[in-house]
Amino acid sequence: KLKFCNRTSNLSMDSYILGIDIGTTSVKVCIVNPKTSEVEAQHVKDTQSNIPSDTGPGGNKQDVPKIISALNLCVSKLPKQLLQNVTKIGICGQMHGVMFWKNEANTMAWEVIEKDTTVRYDVIQNRVSALYTWQDNRCDPSFLASLPIPQSHLRVSSGFGTATMFWMKKHKPEKLKKFNCAGTIADFTVSILCNLHKPVMSYQNAASWGYFDCANKNWNLSLLEREGFPVELLPEVRPPGEFAGALAENWHSIPKGTVIGLALGDLQCSVLSTVEFPQDAILNISTSAQITFIVENYEPNSGPPELTPVEYFPYFKNQFIAVAASLNGGNALATFVKTLQQWVLELGFSVPQSKVWEKVLALSFDDSAVSDLEINPTCLGERHNPDLLASVRNIHVGNLQLGQVFRALCRGLLENLHSMMPREILQNAKINRIVGNGSGLSRNKVLQKEVQQLYQLPLVFTKGGDAAKGAALAVDLK
Repeated sequence: KLKFCNRTSNLSMDSYILGIDIGTTSVKVCIVNPKTSEVEAQHVKDTQSNIPSDTGPGGNKQDVPKIISALNLCVSKLPKQLLQNVTKIGICGQMHGVMFWKNEANTMAWEVIEKDTTVRYDVIQNRVSALYTWQDNRCDPSFLASLPIPQSHLRVSSGFGTATMFWMKKHKPEKLKKFNCAGTIADFTVSILCNLHKPVMSYQNAASWGYFDCANKNWNLSLLEREGFPVELLPEVRPPGEFAGALAENWHSIPKGTVIGLALGDLQCSVLSTVEFPQDAILNISTSAQITFIVENYEPNSGPPELTPVEYFPYFKNQFIAVAASLNGGNALATFVKTLQQWVLELGFSVPQSKVWEKVLALSFDDSAVSDLEINPTCLGERHNPDLLASVRNIHVGNLQLGQVFRALCRGLLENLHSMMPREILQNAKINRIVGNGSGLSRNKVLQKEVQQLYQLPLVFTKGGDAAKGAALAVDLK
């Protein structure tokens, strides 16, 4: 999965930026030439870091040492002559989630492993918690209803850092007491590379945690203190685009002293690398699904938050992005495919998942697969409506062919997203095209057809869409 483009020019004369994206399932790194914004080399690795949760199927945790190990491996695979000329590092990652660690005067939560003239960083297992991800559902609706109303325009949902910390304070206070630092997985990575005793966080990641006032750019400290929340774990916050510090050692041939930006949100970095014109909306369908665009002159208030499907998150240069984020994306289609495969297995046959995908996509592509069957595939609920379940309507003997069912499923997935951010919102924002993003959309021609029918806008795919590249570009924003 390593891509490297040989340039005829003298590589040693150029300076480069390393972009890192620590995603939900994989780590991706790339080296970007700031003069051309072209990716010179990149590498990606699945982290395979999911670990069983102590709260049953609702919990979602990941193993932090495995994630950092995947990062070390990815960077080590990049060409040495490019790494030696990296002058800036930009880092982004999965938002909302939280992990804890313990740093003391002489003992950090990581150790430096020296090899020749460079080092790698290894995480000390007993000094870090698991990463509680954005997919974690331990905070059920009744628990969330018991929390104070945020002084923010953004609501708090399960899987958000501050909600998970409230849950830990109530149910596992002894675990919280073991640690003195908290952050997203990307904040932790920045702390390691800069050797920071205390983490620093961008407004983007702070907003994704909840209880952050985007109007005044600070945590709801007095409100949280009244509730007995462990405010000492909240990181210092700064504007996105600022530097967190500098590389503490020569890391995989990258020179010591290389400046490192604050960790950013993967969504914002993905938008930054994809948007070509102000009138672009970005539609991403991978595990989940989001449609977003950059908003001009948005002024956040200090709450209370409204329960609306469209939310406004901090972007760059004091701008905001409007986001409709559905929890149901490629995961809903994958659930259907896995169920089909399981049914076939129960009938005594074995069909590889890739064959099931191939068949359902082919059968549903033709317009003869369009029917009056209606599927609302919201198996996972939505943040603005956690109790929402999936449903099927209008079943009759004439619309039960496999192609018809999968076509209705794809349409239902997009109708759900369209109900969150209708075409009128895009029209009012003068959006004139949708830029597609994510493997769930790029590999699925049926979804592409349905997008254009629902939104009545052209759908295009560009070379952008890469959060790792966006992180590199963000650290070089003028």
